[in-house]
Amino acid sequence: MSSALLAPAMFLSMATALLLGFPVALTLMAHGFIFLGIGILTGFFDPVFTGAIPLRIYAITFNELLLAIPLFTFMGMVLERSGLAEDLLETTGRLFGRISGGLGLTVIVVGALFAATTGLVQASVIAMGLISLPAMLKAGYDPRISTGVIAASATLAQVIPPSLVLIVFADVMGISIGELYAGAWLPGLVLAGLYLVMIGTTALFRPAMMPPIPPTTEGPGLGKTLAAILRSLLPPLVLLGLSLGSMFAGFATPTEAGAYGTLGAVAIATMRGRLNRTRLRQAVDSTLLLSCCAVFILVGATCFTLPFRGMDGHLWVEGLFSALPGGATGFLAVSNLIVFLLAFFLDFFEIAFIVLPLLVPVAQGLGIDLVWFAVLLCVNMQTSFMHPPFGMALFSLRSVAPPEVRSSDIYRGALPFILIQIAMVILLIAWPAMTRPFGERVRPIGPPRSIDLPPPDIPEPARIATRTRVLPAPLPAA
Repeated sequence: MSSALLAPAMFLSMATALLLGFPVALTLMAHGFIFLGIGILTGFFDPVFTGAIPLRIYAITFNELLLAIPLFTFMGMVLERSGLAEDLLETTGRLFGRISGGLGLTVIVVGALFAATTGLVQASVIAMGLISLPAMLKAGYDPRISTGVIAASATLAQVIPPSLVLIVFADVMGISIGELYAGAWLPGLVLAGLYLVMIGTTALFRPAMMPPIPPTTEGPGLGKTLAAILRSLLPPLVLLGLSLGSMFAGFATPTEAGAYGTLGAVAIATMRGRLNRTRLRQAVDSTLLLSCCAVFILVGATCFTLPFRGMDGHLWVEGLFSALPGGATGFLAVSNLIVFLLAFFLDFFEIAFIVLPLLVPVAQGLGIDLVWFAVLLCVNMQTSFMHPPFGMALFSLRSVAPPEVRSSDIYRGALPFILIQIAMVILLIAWPAMTRPFGERVRPIGPPRSIDLPPPDIPEPARIATRTRVLPAPLPAA
């Protein structure tokens, strides 16, 4: 086998194993070491570089940014069990439910707010499915629009900070998490706005799919409902201040902000009487499972990447993309199409650790803004949660949906929102400035790691004496 074929064979063999259903982390590790041995035996890989593999794995354990993953995950799991989303949906549903499509609009708004406090799609879709789906079906909503709204609103947690995907992207791409969070806010809100427009338009032209809730003489008045809404909004706003607010103020790093948010979530759940030993154990177990999966995939990707790059695999990928017509536009079109298709089979962690390292050098070579590119791919990968038949949001919603809701209803309900997400990708390509609402740079996140002291104030005579002091005469030669 020639050196020109070794890297393509490594990549295609790995992709085939993943499509056949082999575990991702083990597949990456196995291909890394197998082709490492082939490269050494054929003389295409210098065995000296094998010592870099344990060093790279060791560096993962000291990556402070990755600590934000279990912290924000635990915060989301605790909030899912705190009843926060339930109160928000109940109070806002009483206010807007009397108009056609009001419950659908409520689910989108609460989903966006819940996404900004959890950062977890699975936690959002389970919480929203358990709380809002029975209410929407009882009000006469079409099962397709009900499940589509819930799944789409939950996937906003992938784009709106503190998204775990953005944390992973920042680490893999080597960019500031502050710039990435600042660049993702506006696209996330625009995407939520497009969902609202879709619900409002459907309610206008097909009101039978989303009928209003009949008015009743029971229940609190408008003033009490507004007061209840304000009380329900206070906990998530406090959490936003503790987590994202502390980051953007430069007071905390992402890891420290995750710790603040975790403490806030535990305090809110405790004060509401919703945090017992069983629920705490469930949150810890779910956090441990997701964090271990992410770290093992990252270790596997590290074992795969070093031999792949050592056999000039990155040059092979760059050559493929450089041959595309259209320059940067052609690269954006093809890379987004590849990510969209891979999302049918791979999780967002897997795409981030396997595909992203191959695309970033090409994007840098073409002069593409990496913050814009990261947000663009993040919105694109959001469809991975909605793709029939393997979408994680669809599976999670299926697990909590009542038996009368068919799986075909869930799949058909997701399709209009997938089209909206694709339209959002096109909008981001046409309007890159959407990811730079605060200018080209944002304030660095976290306190300064070193203090720059001013130069000492030395009196002028001392400076002169220092510069003109007489050196002792050399000793005479023996």
